[in-house]
Order: sequence, then structure tokens, then C-alpha cells
Amino acid sequence: MFKDKTLLITGGTGSFGNTVLKHFLHTDIGEIRIFSRDEKKQDDMRKFFNNDKLKFYIGDVRNLESVREAVRGVDFIFHAAALKQVPSCEFFPMEAVRTNVLGTDNVLTAAIDEGVSRIVCLSTDKAAYPINAMGTSKAMMEKVIIAKSRNVDPARTLIACTRYGNVMASRGSVIPLFAEQIRAGRALTVTDPSMTRFLMNLDEAVELVLFAFEHANQGDLFVQKADASTVGDLAVAMKKLFQSDVEVRVIGTRHGEKAHETLLTREERAKAEDLGGYFRVPADVRDLNYGKFVEQGEMVAESTEEYTSHNTRRLTVDEIVEKVKSTDYIQQLLAGV
Repeated sequence: MFKDKTLLITGGTGSFGNTVLKHFLHTDIGEIRIFSRDEKKQDDMRKFFNNDKLKFYIGDVRNLESVREAVRGVDFIFHAAALKQVPSCEFFPMEAVRTNVLGTDNVLTAAIDEGVSRIVCLSTDKAAYPINAMGTSKAMMEKVIIAKSRNVDPARTLIACTRYGNVMASRGSVIPLFAEQIRAGRALTVTDPSMTRFLMNLDEAVELVLFAFEHANQGDLFVQKADASTVGDLAVAMKKLFQSDVEVRVIGTRHGEKAHETLLTREERAKAEDLGGYFRVPADVRDLNYGKFVEQGEMVAESTEEYTSHNTRRLTVDEIVEKVKSTDYIQQLLAGV
């Protein structure tokens, strides 16, 4: 499918973009474009990968014209550009709106205008029953995606969305923080030991996007089934992994944090299609004439519960150790790199 094609990754200098490159650079793909606003990270990537298939575009998803320049001639897009830090979005919610909501609208507008074949947008579990600014902006992003998908022929431009939980060892996440604290001999700062989170590695995040890319219908949302752990067990696993006896200090929840994360709401799970390792949630394609659906009796019973980090399979400490060891970041630390 990707042979001789051009792929654009927005926010491509992040953890996801780097992992996608490792999957694609040595395949028969024609060109990979990295679009971001950080010239230093782009220069680092250019030197590290040193590959003629890789092209770099400086720009910001907030600026439609800079997006158009990057999209021209593109076949496929992975839209990963976002503001992701929960506390910073709490203090600067309009910045989250400008990047996550308006930025996504810009990417989709440019892609539809340029006839891009397929677009997969990356969302987060925090968009389901959102309680913080980051999750709320991502929930609105998903609404923009569905609304845009209603008005374009999928044979010309197909738009889909993925939603996933915590990506282990991604930039700004808790595992690198714990690793740095252990190596410095400092206490591990745990917000709430009973808090639960889904655990995915970066390869699984890429697999989810590729699965959506290959199997999506117009406007679909895809979720990968994932295991979870408590934050307290994750801290114990990190200590065991690095053979450390540092203390664990509970500091309380940060701004906008949930006790448990949700990958599918009750309403979404009721209409979701179980694809084995994934759930597919089809877009609601009804128009505004609701009356005819009620008269025809087209009703869907709600599922009894949502799909959350509290009711999915809970990993043991030893299983968490093995899961964390699967990340390149931890492998490099253990090897002394």
C-alpha cells in the first residue's frame, strides 16, 4: 500500500514520529515528510537518520498556509501534532484549542483540498468523559474529524481516528521521570498509588495507527485493547527493574488528573465492533432528521459499562517489569547508553 507513496507525519519530531520512521524508512515507501515547528529536533533527526527519503517541513498546524505547503503532493497523513501535557493545558486551555482543535481542522481542510487519500488522526483516552482541558480539546478534535468525514467522498479522502492510552517512555511521561529519579537516588514521586493507567509501548501505538489505516471506513474510531497497572505498582516495578531501594513519596494528584482512564464510553462500547485485539466504533452517519429514526424504531441498547483502565486486565508487578523492558528507552538505560 505504501510503495512509492508519500507519507506526512504532523508533529513528526515526537516519540511517535521517530518510531514510525523506524518502521518505514527501510521499506519501499517513496518519501516521508516530517512537519513540526521545532527546527532543533528536525536537525537532530536529519543527522541521526541520514536518509534521502526523509524530508523536513518547518511549520505549525495552527497556520493553514504552512500546512498546505507540507500537504501538497502527499498520499497519506498521520496527524500526531498536539499539545499533550495535562497540567500545561489546564493553565493555557486556549493554546490546547488552537493546536488540538483548530490545528486538526487545518490539517483536514488542507488534506481534503489537496486530495490526500487517507488520514489517520491520533487521539487519547482522556477524550472519553473528559475532565481536563487537554481531554476536552481532544474530544472536540474527534468531533471535528467526524464532522469533516461526513462531507467528503471516502474514495477521494478517507478520514479515521485512533484513541490510545499512556504510551510508555514517551516524552513527558512518568516512566522517564521515575528512571531519572532512581538514577539520581531521589524518591519516586507518585501522585496516587491506586490511580490506574493503560500501558502501551510505542510500537503498539504505531500498530494501532497502521491497523486503522488499513481497515477504516469513513469516520471510524479505533481503540486497541490494552492492559493497565496502578501507578503504585508501576513505581514498584521500576524499583525492581533498576534494583533500587529509593523511597516512594505520595505527592497528590496534579491538575486535571483522573483516577482511571476510559478508552471507550458506555455509548461507544454499545455500538463498537470487536475485532479481536481492537474495537472499531463507526461514525454516527445520521443527519439532523432524528424523527424518522425514532419512528422506525432504530434504537441501540447501552452497554452496562465503559472500557476503562480500572476494568481491563490488571498487570502484576513482574508483568509490568517485562512490559517496561520492551521500550527502547529502558533498554538503552539498562545497557548504559
